Amino acid sequence: MVINKMDFSQKILIMGILNITPDSFSGDGILNESDTLSAAMDRAETMIKDGADILDVGGESTRPGGQLVSLQEELDRVIPVIEALHQRFDTPISIDTYKASVAEAALKAGASWLNDVWGLRADLLMADVAAKFSAPLILMHNRSKPSQAELQQTLGGRYIGVPYANLVEDVKNELLESISIAKTAGVKDEQIIVDPGIGFGKTVEQNLELINRLDEIKALGYPILLGVSRKSFIGYTLNLPPDERLEGTAAACTIGILRGANLLRVHDVKFIARIARMTDAIISSKRVS
Repeated sequence: MVINKMDFSQKILIMGILNITPDSFSGDGILNESDTLSAAMDRAETMIKDGADILDVGGESTRPGGQLVSLQEELDRVIPVIEALHQRFDTPISIDTYKASVAEAALKAGASWLNDVWGLRADLLMADVAAKFSAPLILMHNRSKPSQAELQQTLGGRYIGVPYANLVEDVKNELLESISIAKTAGVKDEQIIVDPGIGFGKTVEQNLELINRLDEIKALGYPILLGVSRKSFIGYTLNLPPDERLEGTAAACTIGILRGANLLRVHDVKFIARIARMTDAIISSKRVS
């Protein structure tokens, strides 16, 4: 399947995370840098050299306890960066937002993908924007509720006591609801990518199970984005802070690839791109007689 000149049949694709925020859980937000635009260009250039196939630009932290950002503030953060990225690099740009107004402005500024962490449930007009621009649309499953989040200073936020009648079936059914919203608005099947929403309204144990059963999400018939990079389920499993979760991220990405992930959203592009290439080479090899 080719989406916006991205062929998921050839290799595992790498999405590099570019957080234009001051409060990213991973500590990589660059909004407080002395020159945000210059810092964004430098980081983007490094990620592209390291193997990023697409850049995901976000202006609002989605971590548990993160501060909500007004529409204007989000626009002020991401649009200058997207314009500069589009002028300087050929690498496709994704806008990580759940606001239709931000999405449309970003597409006009040079972005070509939409990444909605609320799967069209926060702003139904997002579906109209995706249809209007024929943009690839990532639909993420999300049951996040602040009341179910627990924060620890070192390990960060995690969700506790999140009820599912049947974890995988519930995730699949709610993704299908998001897909239905998209298709009703005119979004085509070939535009849609699904994301199981690791870390969003799921306990540590539920995140681990969902990664291991990703092949059941694959049965929906859409490409899968897997976003596990430095997330708290790794921290709570290994008792490690965000800056020491590279090995855990690599393990989760490897299992994700084995279970059918097509696109990995990561902070540590060079390392994970190599992991993906090696894993992909092994599982796609033919038996030598």
